[in-house]
Amino acid sequence: MHSHHHSSGHSHHGHAHEAGYGRAFVIGIVLNLGFVAIEAGYGFLADSMALLSDAGHNLSDVLGLAIAWGAALLAKRSRTEKFTYGLRSSSILAALFNALLLLIAVGGIVWESVQRLIEPAPVAAGTVMIVAGIGIIVNGFTAFLFMRGSHDDLNIRGAFLHMVADAAVSLGVVIAGAIILWTGATWVDPLISLVIAAVIVWTTWDLLRQSLTLSLQGVPSGIAVPKVQKALEALPGVACVHHLHVWAMSTTETALTVHLVMPQGHPGDRFLAETQKALKADFGIGHATLQIEIDMPEGGHHAPECPLDGHAHDHDHAHDGHEHHRH
Repeated sequence: MHSHHHSSGHSHHGHAHEAGYGRAFVIGIVLNLGFVAIEAGYGFLADSMALLSDAGHNLSDVLGLAIAWGAALLAKRSRTEKFTYGLRSSSILAALFNALLLLIAVGGIVWESVQRLIEPAPVAAGTVMIVAGIGIIVNGFTAFLFMRGSHDDLNIRGAFLHMVADAAVSLGVVIAGAIILWTGATWVDPLISLVIAAVIVWTTWDLLRQSLTLSLQGVPSGIAVPKVQKALEALPGVACVHHLHVWAMSTTETALTVHLVMPQGHPGDRFLAETQKALKADFGIGHATLQIEIDMPEGGHHAPECPLDGHAHDHDHAHDGHEHHRH
């Protein structure tokens, strides 16, 4: 029953996700590569820092999309003897790379912009506005393709944020172009670039924090471990819960292992299956492994982990445990 539960849980999740995104990734990469070529060309011709920084940022996005896509494909690879979970966690690394890439791109934009503020250069504002206008459409459309999956998959969210950041950058560039046309103040061009850089850092920070948490086997953001523990302690026959671990196997799948102390004896396979179902339904934890123990853990060093309910039975064992612990 256990292994069946695993496979069905995964296939349902994996295919629902990647089915629509293979196409989204291809469209996004092709559109953005084309746009980068146009934008970089016109950036040189118009001598606009905002356009060039946007093109550089768009290029990092193409790379970001490629990384996210690669990870989505790797996540579907089946398990091997060496990688018993398959390569699902590549999606976590991709989200992390994506966040780092964005921050590196920001560094480049800031560096160039500051130099431009010190030494302003003339800008062909009309050209800048038209090219950036196209950018808003390209990036907005690509972001829209990933919007649906951005809520529950950190990897897709990385791709989505990349595209939204881009559309924002392009919008900033259009505004810069308009201001320069009206006032002739060329310093607006690098200034807008700096504002854009700040916006990108702001949106990326959360992605970086979450992907770093997951890559360090941290608990995914939507899950509160104390609540999971309470739910497990409330199960009939469970005296105490210890060795509870929750971690992300990929950006969409969560695993759990736990030891349940059940003094009345093993509750049978049906209890296990139903508990797994409940964990999936209530917390989105699709891969739960439960170990049933009849006695309190020996050796004492586990025992203090168990929050004791004050059953006479528990006290006995806990006392035992502490005795051991002292030696």
